[in-house]
Amino acid sequence: MTSSWSVDYEGDSFERFFLSLPEYEQAVLTAAIEHVLEVHGIDICAGEWGKPLGDGLYEFRVRRSLDAILAEAGTEVPQDEQPGTDRQVLLRVFCTFHGSRIVLLYSGYNKKKDPSDRRQQQEIKKARKIHARWKREGRTQP
Repeated sequence: MTSSWSVDYEGDSFERFFLSLPEYEQAVLTAAIEHVLEVHGIDICAGEWGKPLGDGLYEFRVRRSLDAILAEAGTEVPQDEQPGTDRQVLLRVFCTFHGSRIVLLYSGYNKKKDPSDRRQQQEIKKARKIHARWKREGRTQP
């Protein structure tokens, strides 16, 4: 599949989240961004990968293994991959879609570590603040 959406980051919250993840979770999230988010963009919300949270904020839901994501994309699992690439993860990434097919990643968290509704709501609240600041600063595009 060919990427038709480009991915960018707003602020440093997403990068901090990404770098805090263990290596395997980073690999899964990278594969999900490259093979799902960049390919389908906002259409992730038509299935299990995405959920609109209102006011232009979206949740990208990653809950598969590296093997499953790569197999679905028709990509071979690299031979040098360590065993355990079939381990499922549970990650949430908050983002928005704008302009010429651009995805802006705001923040995220490892839901497997803390699956509570309270944590989910805290993370959504943080993402809404980043989204509101981005809109207020007028960086949205038609």
